Amino acid sequence: MRVIEIEGGKGPAEALRLAERPQPEPAPGEIRIRMRAAGVNRPDIVQRLGHYPAPPGASDILGLEVAGEVEALGEGVTRWKLGDRVCALLGGGGYADYAVVDARHALPVPDDLDFVQAAALPETVFTVFTNVFEGGGLKAGETLLIHGATSGIGVMAIQMAKAAGARVIATSRGAAKAEAARALGADVSLDATTADLLAEIKAAGGADVVLDMVGAAYAELNLNALKPGGRWVVIATLTGALVQIDLMRVMLKRIVLTGSTLRSRPADEKARLAAAVEQTVWPWVASGKVRAKVEATLPLDQAAAAHQRLETGDHVGKIVLTV
Repeated sequence: MRVIEIEGGKGPAEALRLAERPQPEPAPGEIRIRMRAAGVNRPDIVQRLGHYPAPPGASDILGLEVAGEVEALGEGVTRWKLGDRVCALLGGGGYADYAVVDARHALPVPDDLDFVQAAALPETVFTVFTNVFEGGGLKAGETLLIHGATSGIGVMAIQMAKAAGARVIATSRGAAKAEAARALGADVSLDATTADLLAEIKAAGGADVVLDMVGAAYAELNLNALKPGGRWVVIATLTGALVQIDLMRVMLKRIVLTGSTLRSRPADEKARLAAAVEQTVWPWVASGKVRAKVEATLPLDQAAAAHQRLETGDHVGKIVLTV
């Protein structure tokens, strides 16, 4: 089967190249998916650069989310049958013609969704659900502040928060992106390059939950923007991971600071999360309240171009490889 490998083990986008490998066989409890589309995510870039190795037992091939048809069943799999349309969260292996995955980590593709739309869902939906709703405890009537609101995660967070009855304050870089976030449903959308962010956020009422993909540069802003009892959820550190904060202010405002990663979680925990997503989020997807916004699609053999496009930061939503 065709796969995308990283020449030399790590390097720039140009190091991605097409190669051939044996077709994987599903182990007990796994399914093999005939791939139709695979989402491209920033962790793929970090892995390609050598900073985010695959967890033990996972494929070294890039790709954390896919959609396609079930083509083979491992021993003990009863939920799925051959030909079922599924999307799935992977520990790796998505940039290929076929991938194997724990059957519990797959979800059915709603009838009105194509494979491109479906492949753009798992990584973002699972990440937003576990961080914003489980870790951050976002409730109807509360306000979610999203930094990087036009990223794949940000776009999904806007839609999921609105579907849950929450209010959204979005920040993004540039007037065009601010307008895009507003069009996606953000109640307040701020251009981070021109606005006095803290003053604007406070004028909008502050935040109960912050979804932080920026890291160090926005630490002080987040501390000030959160209401008493607020929750600050960190899922990426694009501007650095080391910060100095006033713990007395954390105590006085009763702020909870938390964060997580998804890829390295145990299989049973991912299965629990998949079941929770199917129960809570999948009805929003089926009703059209939540949809992936796909900026561009490229064929598998143009994975390097897909990475280059993602690295520019000019996209709104997701980039998807078609297989």
